[in-house]
Amino acid sequence: MQPTGLSSIKPNDPAAPYLQLLARLRHPLTLRELMIMPVRNGYIGQDAPAVTDLPPSAAALYPDVAVTEVSVAGPGGPIRCQVYAVQSRPVPKPVLLYIHGGGFTVGSSEDTAYITSRLAAETGILVVSVNYRLAPEWPFPAGLDDCLAVLRWLRANAVRLGGDPDQIAVAGDSAGGNFAAALPLRARDDAVRPPEAALLLCPITDFFVEQYESFERLAPLGIVYDTAFVGYIRGAYAVQYRNWGHPHVSPSRGDLRGYPPTLVVSGTADPMIDDNLAFVQKLRAAGNPHVVSFVSQDMPHGFYFFPGLLPQGDEAFGAMTSFLRARFPMLAAARPAAEGR
Repeated sequence: MQPTGLSSIKPNDPAAPYLQLLARLRHPLTLRELMIMPVRNGYIGQDAPAVTDLPPSAAALYPDVAVTEVSVAGPGGPIRCQVYAVQSRPVPKPVLLYIHGGGFTVGSSEDTAYITSRLAAETGILVVSVNYRLAPEWPFPAGLDDCLAVLRWLRANAVRLGGDPDQIAVAGDSAGGNFAAALPLRARDDAVRPPEAALLLCPITDFFVEQYESFERLAPLGIVYDTAFVGYIRGAYAVQYRNWGHPHVSPSRGDLRGYPPTLVVSGTADPMIDDNLAFVQKLRAAGNPHVVSFVSQDMPHGFYFFPGLLPQGDEAFGAMTSFLRARFPMLAAARPAAEGR
């Protein structure tokens, strides 16, 4: 299927000669395509000096976690998913549908292998990490469509992976946290059984970011991300202003009644902290009795991302593990050997 976010010059356009000249002078033609190239190149630092003191890899830290792949049929073609599982654990296991971050425009399941491996090792949960279509080539709702397709597939096929189709949680970080927050609403609206729990790591839940004091204060000179990047990804993913308030884009503005038990992990140095706290309050106001807000003082966006760097990251994983065990008692009974790494 052809990406929906690409532009083409129509031969019968009265301005076609001008646009065709631009196309010869500038490649890619559109600014959104031109701008995504340095974003993707810089995201994992291809142009930066080689780093020799990186933390250990997920495979080295969690050798008992087997990583396999499964392909799920999606609306835009096959969806590649990585599956993280400790093979010695009893089956069927509860399932965690994990959605990586990257501002809707970059990233892959490999980037979050530490998070998914650690959760699999420390809880025994079966993690299915989805590689959804990225903006700007695939704007809203393509990425969320893919996540819904994987959820639907897991409800029917989790047992093939050793998972329990009746015990599924969704999790995600940053932009993946937005997808994870929106998926229960999208599933409900599409008559798909929503996840039994949601684990949201520094999510974006409201695209009207300028309305939050923490964003206005922290984002202009932000290091992990800044105002300029958020403006770009909002245009690349949501595209049109009318989409900003759509509950599948800004789940904080949706009907949150019946929303599943939720953990929100945040840091007070993250421009999204006010967004996250507001979402927690809205969930509680909607009658959700199972909402946990884990807030780490002075921590920035994604502070849990690398092993061994910050004790606050380990504390966040402790909150994640406790939350998952509370929601899925089978995990609490497993008492994994990897606990406490």
